[in-house]
Amino acid sequence: MRLPGDDELHGVADVGGSFTLVGSTVQQEILPGKPTAMLAYALEYQGRRLVNPLLRVQTGANLRVRYWNALGETSIVHWHGLKNDTNNDGHPHYAVDAGETYDYQFTVANRAGTYWYHPHPHHLAGRQAYLGLAGLFIVEDPEEIAVQRALDVKLGVTDVPLLIQDKRFDANGALSYSPGAQDHFHGYCGDTVLLNLTQSPCFDADTRLYRFRLVNGSNARIYRLAFMHGEQALEFQVIGADGGLLERPLPARELFLSPSERADVVLDLRGTSIGDRVMLSSLPFDAMQFSTRAEAAAPGISVPVNGAPLDLMLIRVAQRVSSAGAMPEALSLIAPATPDNAATRVFTFDHHKGAWHINRGSYRMTETAFSVARGSKEIWEFRNPHPAMPHPVHVHGFQYRMLERKHGPAHLARLAVDARGLPAAETGWKDSVLLWPGETLRMLLDFTHPFSGDQIYMLQCHNLEHEAHGMMINFRVAHA
Repeated sequence: MRLPGDDELHGVADVGGSFTLVGSTVQQEILPGKPTAMLAYALEYQGRRLVNPLLRVQTGANLRVRYWNALGETSIVHWHGLKNDTNNDGHPHYAVDAGETYDYQFTVANRAGTYWYHPHPHHLAGRQAYLGLAGLFIVEDPEEIAVQRALDVKLGVTDVPLLIQDKRFDANGALSYSPGAQDHFHGYCGDTVLLNLTQSPCFDADTRLYRFRLVNGSNARIYRLAFMHGEQALEFQVIGADGGLLERPLPARELFLSPSERADVVLDLRGTSIGDRVMLSSLPFDAMQFSTRAEAAAPGISVPVNGAPLDLMLIRVAQRVSSAGAMPEALSLIAPATPDNAATRVFTFDHHKGAWHINRGSYRMTETAFSVARGSKEIWEFRNPHPAMPHPVHVHGFQYRMLERKHGPAHLARLAVDARGLPAAETGWKDSVLLWPGETLRMLLDFTHPFSGDQIYMLQCHNLEHEAHGMMINFRVAHA
């Protein structure tokens, strides 16, 4: 199991001030004995060259990042979940050609949490992300440090980020991205699931608390995650979501994680015995497509469809230890969501005449679909009328509070922790959410920000094949 730390791949870099991130092609052994050409972000850090580095920063840090595009094609970096202005968000309008650079300068205004960065050039984002461009961006603040101390965890050892991605490889170990018509409709799913670019990962654990930062970096695959001890799903505590820590830990035995979503959980292994085996699995579910049987993607390749059962990571209990870690009763202070007579804006996600649409519109980079006033609050309502597919919906630039889920599938409704129909990870701040077929979601957004002038952001489906085929719009936050 590759863990973020001192190694080149996913190496941890404590950054602040200025640094250069290079997008390029690298050779990396992913499948044993078969070096793979992949796209990656490279960073020179303390005399080492890190690949897809985990960037760790403190809230309030001022960053000046030069992105150098050495990919041979157009690209740009989107800082997913960060509260940035238009110039620093990574909008495809700012994509730079091969050999060119783009300079970012921003203050990290987010509370602590697990964020990430990935490419966002129009029509190329799915291919570039699939071929390897993705890294984690962890923000820390005093609340986060207090939780680390209470749990007695250390990043890369007992605080374990897990970037979950599914890929297709050919017989020579080369990554294969060649979506056909069905892939454009359903999204491009792989036959091999990797955690931190590790195939069939095994994690040796002690009898103690472990924190797992779960990040879905797949193009289209949704995971129904559970820690299975034999036939039993172990209870874990959900402590964070896209936008950082929850108010308090909430118990769960499974959670859904769609592309671009993050969930922060704590698994208690103190009651296990040496030799016990726990499998992080994706349990079967009905994604309302066709079936959970494997489908032929190409000659000789069988790809499990969304909802098929998958084994992701084996946890072997290897050693008994005593630890000072304990689950805190409170994690963070989060103000209640107060709509205050906010107006409601409705978005319908559907497929029409071969393209994916939001409100029957297909994406045009230079068009702005609507405007909201800076400092205003709005309730956004997402609708996914039947017949439909699940859509992981991401809002750029702003986090939001979930208000309600209505008409969702039974397998999600039974995970609700309150009368609003929300599962544990949706009780905190979000920037991405899974919209199921037939479902309606309501959320509260506050468009207060410190930036001058009008700002252009995006609302998109983070199924990257849906994004590439139109399910994305621009919106303006207008300066008063």
